[in-house]
Amino acid sequence: MDVTTCLKSLLLAIQQYRDSRTAQHAAQLQKQVEKLSGLKCEQLLSSAQALPSECVSGLVELAGNPSTSPTLTSSIISLLSQLACDDQSREILHSSYNLTSTLAAVIHCHSNTPGEPLVLQCLQVLQKLTYNTRIFQSASYIHELITFLMTNIQCQNEDVVMSCLGLLANLCRDNISVQIYIKSLDNVKQFYRTLINFLAHNSLTVVVFTLSILASLSLNEKVGEKLFDAKNIHQTFQLVFNIIVNGDGTLTRKYSVDLLVDLLKNPKIADYLTRYPHFSACVSQVLGLLHSKDPDPAAKVLELLLAMCSVSGLRSLLCEVVFKPAGLKLRAAGRDGGRKAQCGLALVQWLSSPVEGGESCSLQVLQLLSELLEETLGAESMPDSTLSFVEMLLPVLLGLLKGLNLSQGDAHLRKHCLCISYVTSLLLNILHVTLQPCALTLPLLCSEDATRSLVSCQISAQLCLSQVEALLSCCHSSNPLSCLPPSSDDDLSQVCAEALLKTLELMSKLRQHVKDMETSFYRMLQDQRIVTPLSLALTSHHRDRVQTGLSLLFEATPLPDFPSFILGESIAANNAYRQREAELSVKRVAVQEVPPLRTNTSTLDSSSVSSKSVHSLVEKIQTGLELQEQVKDSHVSEIIDVYEQKLVGYASKESRLQDLLEAKALALSQADRLLAQYRFQRAQAEAEARKLAGLLKDAERRREELKVELSGQVLEVERSKADMEELLQHNSRLQRDSEEHQALKGAYNTLLNRFNETERLLKEVQAAHVSLTKQTDTLKKNHEALQLQQNKTVSLLEEREEEIRSLNSDLQKKNGDISGLRAELRAEEEKVKEKEQERRDLEETVDVLRKELNKTEQARKDASIKASSLELQKSQLETKLKQKEDELNKHSAMIAMIHSLSSGKMKSDVNLSL
Repeated sequence: MDVTTCLKSLLLAIQQYRDSRTAQHAAQLQKQVEKLSGLKCEQLLSSAQALPSECVSGLVELAGNPSTSPTLTSSIISLLSQLACDDQSREILHSSYNLTSTLAAVIHCHSNTPGEPLVLQCLQVLQKLTYNTRIFQSASYIHELITFLMTNIQCQNEDVVMSCLGLLANLCRDNISVQIYIKSLDNVKQFYRTLINFLAHNSLTVVVFTLSILASLSLNEKVGEKLFDAKNIHQTFQLVFNIIVNGDGTLTRKYSVDLLVDLLKNPKIADYLTRYPHFSACVSQVLGLLHSKDPDPAAKVLELLLAMCSVSGLRSLLCEVVFKPAGLKLRAAGRDGGRKAQCGLALVQWLSSPVEGGESCSLQVLQLLSELLEETLGAESMPDSTLSFVEMLLPVLLGLLKGLNLSQGDAHLRKHCLCISYVTSLLLNILHVTLQPCALTLPLLCSEDATRSLVSCQISAQLCLSQVEALLSCCHSSNPLSCLPPSSDDDLSQVCAEALLKTLELMSKLRQHVKDMETSFYRMLQDQRIVTPLSLALTSHHRDRVQTGLSLLFEATPLPDFPSFILGESIAANNAYRQREAELSVKRVAVQEVPPLRTNTSTLDSSSVSSKSVHSLVEKIQTGLELQEQVKDSHVSEIIDVYEQKLVGYASKESRLQDLLEAKALALSQADRLLAQYRFQRAQAEAEARKLAGLLKDAERRREELKVELSGQVLEVERSKADMEELLQHNSRLQRDSEEHQALKGAYNTLLNRFNETERLLKEVQAAHVSLTKQTDTLKKNHEALQLQQNKTVSLLEEREEEIRSLNSDLQKKNGDISGLRAELRAEEEKVKEKEQERRDLEETVDVLRKELNKTEQARKDASIKASSLELQKSQLETKLKQKEDELNKHSAMIAMIHSLSSGKMKSDVNLSL
């Protein structure tokens, strides 16, 4: 089933349930709601169609009705939460359908049961709706909602506490009226104490919500000054950075970034952050989150970095972190890779390879790089890492300028034009420093020349020319004559015009440095299509656009073919249109009620009359031109331009009248819806008034009963006074007794201390006595053992002395034997000497014989060598002899063959015998 069929069935079920609130109709409606929830309808609200608008209006009305069953209400709220998938849908639900007040009314009806799933669901959807949305405290049920949140933050249910804190943080952020209302309550001091107790909670999400509420309510008060003073602020910075880097979810990281952005708005805290010692390391870790390619955390990280760029002291520190040179690992990756900024690579990756849904991140990256490069290029000295980063960035930026396709719709065209505006702004910031003439030092001049050469080498005149042509086609795609004046600054024509003028400004800066750029620039300035974007810039409310338009006008005025007359007419038409819009807005406020049919017919009549007048005017111009065909007048082209401009004005009026007609029809439908809501709210008010009247009667009856009770209480008070006097006298006696008791107690304590001290000393002496006794026993035992050892030693000593005496006698005997042996030894030595002399003689004889033997052996070796050589010569001669015989046989055979062939058989025999 498609979405349209499902919406029709849902609208029918809503009407049936309004007419008859039966169980069958409620079940049918819930079935249709669940069926629509199962379909993909994310962009349903932004389509601006009548059928989805009626369905959502009916669902919101039923959700706010107290008689609707909780189950059906929960299903409706679940569907509405699914529809609020993006910022635009949330804004539509909040502003057009008043869903915030409806959910607040549902919470108020079930405020007695805060733990109910329906209440928790409403709190979660409200937290989703109110994020980054201004809520007026005068809206219905907002006061009751704030009271409910402040009361239930001490609930035991952890989910309820977290939802209440998150929703209250959304309501308080950048909302002075809500902050004033909370501060005016009586229990605000108790509320502050409760929030401060939450700072010690074990959930980081609760801590972040609490800090956000305290920062919104008390940042400029005494409580906030104590909470965020110089002693605590560094811990707060560390906590917030840790949550951003290591957070347990996208929600916690998102609120942490918002908290730090809010704190940076305070100059004192911003100054504390500039002196935070771990700032560079924390920012490097935060930049590491950009590598995840997830657009949601990346968008919050870039939002934080842009907020830091707004602080002058932090901008230079950010430049150092983003453009600092990488380490050795990155140098090994390539020849120039070592000079690239490691943290800056993550930013460039978001430009070179964007992910789906990350277009806003790319625009934030361009804005951030524009701020940082403006800071670092405007410094006194530019590091080499910045030049390398610019060299790496330029091809990526030029790649973003391509890819414009008019057939992909207005959404793609708007995104691409915004991207062109940011890219050209970044390039202009790079060129603003490098091209401005000023007295600089030689190193800075060299770096500027290098940067200028990089930009001029990368950008070509053909690229800029094709870009300008495409943007001019975009500006004039809706109307071949001209582009209609925009109704707001975010209009598509304004976006295209800004991108076009930024591109022309870039061409103006580069026209002296790029080949053929000057010719292309002046040719575009003389194109008549340039009139519309230039007139829009000159009549804009933004100072930068006006200055850009004036600079281009200054360049274009001396040109011969510049359409200055048409430009003046276009500026006048834009001013008249703006004046007319202002008058119509005043009339819209003054008019209270307009009949719808009469307005529609008058609008149609005026549009038809204007179209007829346009056709008649065209016919007159054509006939006039035919009559003056032979006349050559130099002012004819200017007159034609004037009439074309008038035609543009008439066409603009016609389209504006058609827009007014559609706006009136939409206003009527919204008025009907508001009337229905008013009737419903009036019925609720009447029911509440009847309820209050019953409560008033009960209060009167209760007052009479309390009056009787009060008279009895007065008598009891008088008796209580007499009893009080007696009690006071008795109390004085007890006071005296207490003083005496205290004195005795002091004396007792003194004696008790002395006794304890004496008892402690006694215990110490007893312990020393016991230890000394043990030592005495040990010494006695040692003495007895030593005595026994001494007796054994004496007996052993006597035995050793006896052995020594016997050994001495043996020694004397051995000495006698030794003297006899010495005499024998001398005789033997004489014999040995004689033997030694004989041995020497024999050795000499042996040496002589060895020499003769060696000579004989040498002669034998020589003879064997000669014999072997002769044998070798013999074998060689035999081999040669065999070879000669073989050759002789061959020659003989050849001779025989020759003679047999020549002279016959007999001669051959003779030759053979020879």
